[in-house]
Amino acid sequence: MSNRIFEALPGTSDKASAYNQFSHFHATVRARFNLFSVVLLWLLIVAASLGWNLHQAERHRDELARESARSFFDLLLITRRWNARHEGVYVPATPQTPPNPYLKDPRREIQVTDTLTLTKVNPAYMTRTLSELAAERSGVQFHITSLKPIRPQNLAYPWEAAALRAFEQGAKEWAETYQHGDQQGYRYMAPLIAEKPCLKCHAEQGYELGDVRGGISITLPVLAPIPWRGLVISHGLVGLAGAAVILVLGWMLARAYERLRRQAVFDALTSIPNRRFFIEHLVHELRRGRREQVPLGLLICDIDNFKGYNDTFGHQAGDHCLCAVADLLRESLQRGSDFCARYGGEEFVVVLPNTTLDGALRVAERIREAVSGLGIWHPASSCGIVTISIGVAEEPGSTSDLDHESLIRRADEALYRAKELGRNRVEAHRTERPVV
Repeated sequence: MSNRIFEALPGTSDKASAYNQFSHFHATVRARFNLFSVVLLWLLIVAASLGWNLHQAERHRDELARESARSFFDLLLITRRWNARHEGVYVPATPQTPPNPYLKDPRREIQVTDTLTLTKVNPAYMTRTLSELAAERSGVQFHITSLKPIRPQNLAYPWEAAALRAFEQGAKEWAETYQHGDQQGYRYMAPLIAEKPCLKCHAEQGYELGDVRGGISITLPVLAPIPWRGLVISHGLVGLAGAAVILVLGWMLARAYERLRRQAVFDALTSIPNRRFFIEHLVHELRRGRREQVPLGLLICDIDNFKGYNDTFGHQAGDHCLCAVADLLRESLQRGSDFCARYGGEEFVVVLPNTTLDGALRVAERIREAVSGLGIWHPASSCGIVTISIGVAEEPGSTSDLDHESLIRRADEALYRAKELGRNRVEAHRTERPVV
């Protein structure tokens, strides 16, 4: 992360706040992306649940239709077998039930009286009659059919012919949904197997015992509607409620993360960067300085006789003093690349990228004078006011064997010398440079 990035951020008065805004921007983008991903995943789960429930509702509807059609078929099959066992039944011949012209039986009609004639109704004729009654009552249609029908009207429809061919290949039943207008219907068909009573009429067609000689189709004109509207609304409400909960929890987590992030970077008392920030960015600035061959100045500042100040006025006053010095340090930095931090206790550090030792000494002297200029009364100090001692060290930028700990140690040695020489002063650690 280069200085140009920090300097380009608007509204940043120092490097710490620039870093704070920059890292906050990236953390916010990352958090929002993660939150969006969680919401999207939740909505995908809800959508998958909706699709599964619609599929299950459709499957359940089809199973219900199939069971209804099977029940119709089984009932028809029972009545046909009863009829076949009695070799047909006689009913009065009427315009609604005329004699069957396709039934070859010498006793097809029996004249009972001058006004009553009975006609034989075989299984096929009975099925057609029941189909007409069912169509009038409920709209359900039965159709007895065959690939080789005796009665031309029993010729198979195309879908029935496909079902009959499937039966000849071993299929046990045939079912499908179909669309007519804006309604969905259901078609079902099962085979009729040649039994011994059936061969009296159908043996001449070449059928043998156990052959598929035809089938009965059952058409349900209207299927039960799928409750898609209720499923969509309920899943939509669940999806929105879940997304709202995720967003609220995400917002709460973001606030908690922001507090933790600020605590990790800033000192809670003085609101300037803490030691962790200082170490991380000192290492970064040292690497950049060596890469660009530019010097770096480091100041370690210590409030003189601060223990005595605390003993005299108490820790609350001591905290006010620390905040005042921290504010002064922050305001004394004139470049966006400079930054200060609380090193610990009453110690502060100032990092001055692209600054020589002489330049760092000038900044340190200005800070020392400014702290004295605060005029904070300190009876335990020989000066009578709060003062500060500063140790200064430089990393020239061309040295590759020094690390940040070495630089800190040299600045700390200079600070120790300033304390020994009477406090309220600036001392530098000067490294002997080889003569070229």
